[in-house]
Amino acid sequence: MKRYSRGQMLFYASSSVIIIVLLLFGFGLLDIPGVTEETRKTQESSSSEFPREFDFQNEAYEERIPSSGGELTMVSDSRELESGLTDYEQRNIDVYRKKNTAVVNINTETLSLNWFLEPVPQDGGTGSGSIIDQRGYILTNYHVVKDAYKVHVSLYDGSRYEGQVVGKDPESDLAVIKFDPGDTRLNTISFGNSDRLRVGQLVLAIGNPFGYDRTLTTGIVSGLGRPVRTSRNLVIRDMIQTDASINPGNSGGPLLNTRGEMIGINTMIYSPSGGSVGIGFAVPVNTARRVVPELIDHGRVIRGWIDIVPVQLEPSIVRYGQLPVSKGIMVSKVTKGGNAEEAGIRGGDRSNPVRYGRSVIYFGGDIIVEIDGTKVASLADMFSALEDNRPGEEVKVVVLREGRRREISVTLSQRPEEIAWE
Repeated sequence: MKRYSRGQMLFYASSSVIIIVLLLFGFGLLDIPGVTEETRKTQESSSSEFPREFDFQNEAYEERIPSSGGELTMVSDSRELESGLTDYEQRNIDVYRKKNTAVVNINTETLSLNWFLEPVPQDGGTGSGSIIDQRGYILTNYHVVKDAYKVHVSLYDGSRYEGQVVGKDPESDLAVIKFDPGDTRLNTISFGNSDRLRVGQLVLAIGNPFGYDRTLTTGIVSGLGRPVRTSRNLVIRDMIQTDASINPGNSGGPLLNTRGEMIGINTMIYSPSGGSVGIGFAVPVNTARRVVPELIDHGRVIRGWIDIVPVQLEPSIVRYGQLPVSKGIMVSKVTKGGNAEEAGIRGGDRSNPVRYGRSVIYFGGDIIVEIDGTKVASLADMFSALEDNRPGEEVKVVVLREGRRREISVTLSQRPEEIAWE
């Protein structure tokens, strides 16, 4: 029998212990203090890159799909791809598979009058929406539901629910619908960060164009910060332009980044023919971050206002008053005791009224040409300039008075639901 020296026996015993420790660590049965804790903290910090700013219950039920660390990322190893697919195709498939069940089809009913002047329900429009909360809150466009008498929501599995419009905001063209999902587990779409978008970034749109449920189109961000005028003659600022195909029925659906996060709400297209020609627009999701909580809590967005009776300059008004500018807002009256009067904004001469159509206006007041850094040429510009300002905030108002520019600081009041203008 071969005999080992004491040194040899200690060497073999030490080697055996090292091998056993390495095996236990490799199988996850042994933790090395500091290493696993550091890894856990790194994973937690990366997953909280986009913290929620309001208490939405949007921890969604989602189908488990192959991905890295729970995030939708580009697949770096071709062996992980499904057979015959490229990285680009796999990413699109993963985003669609994970998020299409959170996109709904919206159908509305409206009321019209028959020959006997009786209200009669009739089919309204169709559109898309995104489930953003487990309690059944859906984000869509205002113009999808603006005249709705009834709202019907269809989920991916064909189930149909009656919804209720809980809030709408024509100035951002956003609205929130609520339906009762009962015990149904909903998939939701979380908000990304539209301030981080770059022209050329890949995006995906999911919607229901022409009634084809949950259609996917892809493209890039073609432009940022676009001002777009709506059919209500309101200007929505900072719109996202994309070449991802958007058609009738896509309105209200999500524009997603490659992580599967909503970065915009598909809203409208520019087209001479009525079909998509590669110029579509989406409301940035950071506008929704600000607007949605107020729509849920108040049914509308509470915005700041300047307490005046404004008159939009028209050629006939400019000629009659021999005004120094052709565009802007003439202050016909200031509200007594209001913020405009306190700030020193002047209204027109109340002793010299002038009839204009069915209205009476007063010349001689200040002409507003800029609010909060935004040029003001019309009432639509005035609304747009104050769209993201709340009561109590201070804005700089530039006026023309006796041919000279003056800058006046105004602390905003709450905008009334009904605004008087001439």
